[in-house]
Formats: sequence, C-alpha cells, structure tokens
Amino acid sequence: MTQELLDQALVEEATKKSGLIWVRGGGTPAPAGPDGPAPTRALWHVWHDGAACLVGDGPGEQPLPGLADGGRAVVTVRSKDKGGRLVTWSATVVELTAGTPEWEAAVGELKGKRLNAPDGEAMPERWGRECRVVRLEPTGATEELPEGSLAEPPLPTPVTTRRPVPAALPRLLLKRRGRG
Repeated sequence: MTQELLDQALVEEATKKSGLIWVRGGGTPAPAGPDGPAPTRALWHVWHDGAACLVGDGPGEQPLPGLADGGRAVVTVRSKDKGGRLVTWSATVVELTAGTPEWEAAVGELKGKRLNAPDGEAMPERWGRECRVVRLEPTGATEELPEGSLAEPPLPTPVTTRRPVPAALPRLLLKRRGRG
C-alpha cells in the first residue's frame, strides 16, 4: 500500500511540474491504426482534479492521435529542471463533453496555460465547437522507464524550414542600429 501511495504522489507531482508530457494512445503495445502505430507525442497539459487535461484535434491545436474515449494511454513525464525521464504511468482516456461542469473546470485551467491563442477570450467557445478536451486519469500503475534515448525521426509536417538569410539583410540591420 505504501508503494502505491508513493507512486501516486510521484505521478501527481512530476506531472504537475512538467510543461510537457509524452503520450502514446492505445496503451502497450501501441495499436496499429490506418497510418501504423499511434505515435508518441509531446503534449502540453495541465494537472487538474487528479488527471492530466489536454485540448487538441482542432484547427491550430495539438493533435491527439490514439486518444479515444475509454481507451488507454501511456504517459512519460520528464524532469522540468534536468529534462530526464522521471516516471511512466498508465492512464484511462476520458473525453469531456462540452458544456458540462467537468469540461468547464478543465477548460478554465487549460485557458490559463494556452500560449499564443489566436482568439483570446473566445478560445473556450472555439474549443467547444471544434476541439476535444480529454482527461488522462492515472490507473495507479507505473511502468518501468524505457531504456535508451527513444529518439525517433520527426513526424511529417507541412511546415517548412527557414531559408538562408538574404545576403543584404545584415547590412540593412547594421544601418538601422547606427541611426539610433
């Protein structure tokens, strides 16, 4: 019983303090979907009422692949100061219905942590229409930390990398600095 309480405290404190968690939907092993196994994703979250709350799967929000209501997920939490893995825990995925008190409470917490939102105060209404809000509720089971780096190639994206700086740009910037 004591080990269970220690594990629960570790999961809660580590997840509260970490800005990102790595989540793989479907539990262990990762289920094969139409595009292969569900990928492990770094996702921003808030810890609220005993679970990690996430928003996504809408325009401009993070993808939540493999996180189906009632499904399982595996969450790996990193240390905020050192960046190393602290704990891996199993979770049950619960999708919250827009407008319910649970959804309102979770969205109230998520809203305060969402950076660079394009719509500011209208964000909760957009989330209710276009996004999913899910809770990852710990099952109480922690898992062995995986060995190795777990590095994977980046997932495909339509985003392009920056192009080389135009040759004239440094001269233009130096001229502006000289005027001040």
